[in-house]
Amino acid sequence: MSDKDIKKEQENEELQENTANTEENGQDQDQEVASEEGAALAELAEMKDKYIRLMAEFENFRRRTAKERIELSKTATQDLMSELLPVLDDMERARKSMEETKDVDAMLQGLELVFHKLKHVTQQKGLKIIEIHQGDEFNSDLHEAITQIPAPSDDLKGKIIDVIEKGYTLNDKVIRFAKVIIGA
Repeated sequence: MSDKDIKKEQENEELQENTANTEENGQDQDQEVASEEGAALAELAEMKDKYIRLMAEFENFRRRTAKERIELSKTATQDLMSELLPVLDDMERARKSMEETKDVDAMLQGLELVFHKLKHVTQQKGLKIIEIHQGDEFNSDLHEAITQIPAPSDDLKGKIIDVIEKGYTLNDKVIRFAKVIIGA
């Protein structure tokens, strides 16, 4: 054999070795890709499971809090009504005594006592009257202007002239705006 033939044969052998190595590397890479895909699919399945469990837990939480909110509103009303029952009893007794008694001063004193009792119960529950005086600045957060009339003096323009209906707050939240007349 000549040197040329030997070189060609060596090149063919090297080419075959390189091809075999490349095929083995390709198979190794395919196995790595397959194992990475399997790991990714397993992680995806785990994440889906966590997501489904979290959504179910949130839905249960939402239902539970809605139920608790309904129960709370029922019991809050029950507490207030139980506090008002003695006042209602006193009003019934006052009505009966009005039918039987002709003494106006005694009736007024009895009604005054019942009124103070009612006022005390409402104040304990957080109800407060919005204090307003003639000449106070109009505040749309606390007052509702019913009408405007010509101001008796220039210093009352844009200010409260008269209070038609008292306003109330419950735990510092306005539950009824004071109805007022404003000077124009």
